Amino acid sequence: MRLFFILISIIGILKAEAQSPILEKADSLYSNGNYSKAIEAYKIHVNQDEVYVKIARSYMALGNNDKALIYYKLAAEEDSKNGLILYEYARLLSKTKNFEASIKVFNKLMNIDYRNPNYHYEMGLTLERMKDSTALNRFRSAYDLDQTHQKAIFKIAKHFLIKRKHDLSHKYIDKGLESYENNIDLINLKAQNYYYQDDFHNARTWFQKLIDLGESSEFIHSRMSRIHAEHSDYDLAIEQEKLVLKYNPYSAESMFTIGRYYNRLKDYKNAETYLKQYLAVKDVPLDYEYQLLGTVLNRQDKNKEAIEAFQNSIKENPNNISSEFYIISTKDKYYADLDTKIKMYEDFRDKYPDTYYSTFASKRIKELKEEKFLKAKDD
Repeated sequence: MRLFFILISIIGILKAEAQSPILEKADSLYSNGNYSKAIEAYKIHVNQDEVYVKIARSYMALGNNDKALIYYKLAAEEDSKNGLILYEYARLLSKTKNFEASIKVFNKLMNIDYRNPNYHYEMGLTLERMKDSTALNRFRSAYDLDQTHQKAIFKIAKHFLIKRKHDLSHKYIDKGLESYENNIDLINLKAQNYYYQDDFHNARTWFQKLIDLGESSEFIHSRMSRIHAEHSDYDLAIEQEKLVLKYNPYSAESMFTIGRYYNRLKDYKNAETYLKQYLAVKDVPLDYEYQLLGTVLNRQDKNKEAIEAFQNSIKENPNNISSEFYIISTKDKYYADLDTKIKMYEDFRDKYPDTYYSTFASKRIKELKEEKFLKAKDD
């Protein structure tokens, strides 16, 4: 009988040794990215409980989350105190929207090691996906346990930014930047905080930091454009708004903004170009935009085109008195007959007697009548 047990033990040892090359091969296949072959090899390993987690990771690498969950569950049941397995399992449950199950596993992890900040952070992410307001408590716990935890700091600072509690948001951002001064996400939040506080001086500094670090996005450039405009740096504002158009070539808003800025610079030719582009892509052009185009054309002495723009403005809004007045003042520039000019202004004044523009009309009528009198006197 004793000899029998010795033989059984020897056979077990030999089998284990025989399996070792299979496991090594499977691990090698996994390391080299041949995940399907690795799974096949792992599945012929005698002690399956030893490779559940490796099979799970292989399925994860293949993007087969359903199969990965099956094997993570087996691995977690086999080794219920293994923090790494539970952590990976909990994260995958959260990723696949098995939120309640994920929270249960994270609670197990808390019992194993409550002072692990990442357990709190990841649990916070799960609660956030569940739209549970207590997520912030987990992020704060992660921060309390590790005040250099950049991801937790970002979540807390973003929360306070959304709530417009800018001082608190700045406090956490500054703490995070102490340990990682080039954290793009925190610098972005810093810039936004100043922007929403209308502190455009500091906002420009922090948005510029993002650009200097190689960041580029429609959001960054549109904000930077407005900031430059607030400082009356219209050349820089135009430069940034043109970068917005690279991300969104059909942005009517950007085209109109560039047109406005060129108008401020008295570059009427470029203002005309962008305002016309704006009107071409705008589904429902508005009277103000046509009116601005007319003004820009007037300043280039393109009187006929200006009148057309003002007429389009009135079509959009028949009650736009200012565009109607601009038509008359434009015609005033190139009509030679003084009586015709006087008649235009008198008709306008009589039609709109109590308006702001009637005062200008009356003044111009007086000037034209004096001019007519002097001309008659000379004749």
